[in-house]
Amino acid sequence: MNPLLIPTDLVTRLRTARRVAVLTGAGISAESGVPTFREAQTGLWARYNPEELATPEAFRRNPRLVWEWYAWRQERVRQAEPNAGHYALVEMERRIAEVALITQNVDGLHRRAGSQQVVELHGNLFRVKCFAEDRPVENWPESANIPPRCPHCGSLLRPDVVWFGESLAASALRVAEQAAVTAEIFFSIGTSALVYPAANLPFTALAAGATVVEINPQPTPLSPQVTFSLNGPAGVILPRLVEQVWGDAVGISECRL
Repeated sequence: MNPLLIPTDLVTRLRTARRVAVLTGAGISAESGVPTFREAQTGLWARYNPEELATPEAFRRNPRLVWEWYAWRQERVRQAEPNAGHYALVEMERRIAEVALITQNVDGLHRRAGSQQVVELHGNLFRVKCFAEDRPVENWPESANIPPRCPHCGSLLRPDVVWFGESLAASALRVAEQAAVTAEIFFSIGTSALVYPAANLPFTALAAGATVVEINPQPTPLSPQVTFSLNGPAGVILPRLVEQVWGDAVGISECRL
């Protein structure tokens, strides 16, 4: 559908909703210029397959290589800024009693935009944890070691992201599933609906009786099942949705929309 045409029924439901859950994927970050995980590498990293670097086995084989690859990814993300879609979700959080923002992205753009209730299913590119003890580490002694060492046990530090072959953090998944079960409206935004277990969340919401809204430029396996399918970029659709629901009550132009 035309991304500027927001269904009146959706506007009405969102105005009265008290519990909303949002699942975001790589699409919303791509609109900020963040390359998706499987996009071709460039420069020095062009000869590496990302799926062969993002594993515990790769880290054991060559921890320096993996650490430096993530440092390169961090630098690319630092050059990106939250887009209008991110800021629209911040406004939604301000206006609705309970909003759970569940993201598959590791770039931290939702928090940079100002979202408070963020569940990072796949971790965060800018956090580290101990490889041996699997606990977060915020500070460590300066040294020439790459990767640095854990100040508690001396093991190597690693990015605090979920690698291939690893399970999602049970606590994050539990919060996400509970949000899907209790949501009146569930948004699936910029996600392929192919990466599990996150891809189950919209179906969990549907089974619980929620209104499920998909926002994506292209159809996905979820599209035939949803209540509303809005085909287009999140950075266009979400600001228009927020404007139609609350535009007369808030300064949309002041929200970087």
